[in-house]
Amino acid sequence: MTLSTSQAGVTPLDEYNQTLLRHVHPAAWQNPKPAGRYNLVVIGAGTAGLITAAGAAGLGAKVALIERHLMGGDCLNTGCVPSKSIIRSSRAAFDVASSQAFGVYLKGGVDIRFHEVMERMRRIRSQISHHDSAERFRDLGVDVFIGEARFSGDHEVEAAGEKLKFKKAVIATGARATVHEIPGLQEAGFLTNETVFNLTDRPRRLAVIGGGPIGAELAQAFRRLGSEVYLFHNKAHILDREDQDAAQIVQEAFVCEGIQLILQAEINRIEKAAQEKIIQFSAKGQIGEQRAVVDQILVAVGRTVNVEGLALEKVRVAYETRRGVQVNDYLQTTNPDIYAAGDICMNWKFTHAADAAARIVIQNTLFGGKKKLSSLTMPWCTYTDPEIAHVGLYEHDAKQRGISITTFTRELKQADRAVADGETDGLIKVHVKKGTDQILGATMVARHAGEMISEVSVAMAAKMGLGRLAAVIHPYPTQAEIIKQIADQYNRTRLTPVIKTLFKKWLTWTR
Repeated sequence: MTLSTSQAGVTPLDEYNQTLLRHVHPAAWQNPKPAGRYNLVVIGAGTAGLITAAGAAGLGAKVALIERHLMGGDCLNTGCVPSKSIIRSSRAAFDVASSQAFGVYLKGGVDIRFHEVMERMRRIRSQISHHDSAERFRDLGVDVFIGEARFSGDHEVEAAGEKLKFKKAVIATGARATVHEIPGLQEAGFLTNETVFNLTDRPRRLAVIGGGPIGAELAQAFRRLGSEVYLFHNKAHILDREDQDAAQIVQEAFVCEGIQLILQAEINRIEKAAQEKIIQFSAKGQIGEQRAVVDQILVAVGRTVNVEGLALEKVRVAYETRRGVQVNDYLQTTNPDIYAAGDICMNWKFTHAADAAARIVIQNTLFGGKKKLSSLTMPWCTYTDPEIAHVGLYEHDAKQRGISITTFTRELKQADRAVADGETDGLIKVHVKKGTDQILGATMVARHAGEMISEVSVAMAAKMGLGRLAAVIHPYPTQAEIIKQIADQYNRTRLTPVIKTLFKKWLTWTR
């Protein structure tokens, strides 16, 4: 099976996208002749599927990998790689525009060339795409099938008209952008994360529907690249699943940058007039119905799992159309010979989570292991500026579980490097089990919070208490020094009045 350019959803068909397609959906690809029986058949070549297939083949297993669309999945094609590429360009634009604060002045202003920003993104994506290519995985010993897949019987998958027999199978079909039913949306036309990276011309006015991570990241990026941005969100503040204090810092940054936030919003209908799209909406604090006129609409309201067409009923795999395939803690479905990994079955819809889950699946399918998903210490990051990074429990999680915690908070402005960098809008919160220094969770807000959170993640995974982090020497000056400061903050709480009195007496006695 091959896809046309329009079916693949990849435009424009320049040299970079041609390279991308040659790697991830080669038009001349010949599916191999199926082996007699595979140790593992993997459906879906996103992160979870690729890691599972490569890891299992590297251990000597006979593996088949099936992909109906683009190898590399969301991360390479419509997610992490393209979004972070344009976010980097938008940060460069912001830094140049803000340079006067550092005594650096520009003559003639900032010239943002949007088509070059997008061309750079396509170039980067094409450069990385060979890692996920059909040819590379064939060379790793994986039988790569391009085409539709469905379970056709016990221990059998039909792929592109061929029957593949397996000992174990892995469902890694991922998820796609959710599109809510809004009157007039389909007629007016819209973008999702799966199509927004096809743009070559900057929208003068952009509406973003959804204030979660994807919506927030792209709203800020497009604003910095010169678009007038309206961000619609149905909650009282953006990034509402994050720590509220952390989300507030990002929200204030958005307001300062000129993003028009429309919160607690309900979009009533959308109309198209010539090249314009008219959004009719209601919002708390605004009297009557309001309207916003834009050139493009980006819908970023969540993810929908890809369970259709797999014939899961035939192999007794339970699933829900909203939550995905049902798995236990070992990532085993209700059919003991079929596993799942990644967005199709997990609440953590991150590339690194899919990678970690795939490693669990390899051990549990090939070696009868009992590795658990719940044993993972999972960090994540939203790549706004400043970034929000988190690991472990939030305060409300601990409360729901009946765990008493003590929270230590320190503002980023207390780190000298943040002051020197002009990046003082941020904080760190660390939650420890009450009466101990056991770290249960942490949230960071900083320009490079995604880099900084790993220190706390390592400490949690190694069961290192917060007090011990005070003994870790940090280079001065760095923003990460704030982690040492908060560890010192914890250690000071151990100096109770009784201990202070005894210490003072000891000092007197030793004079």
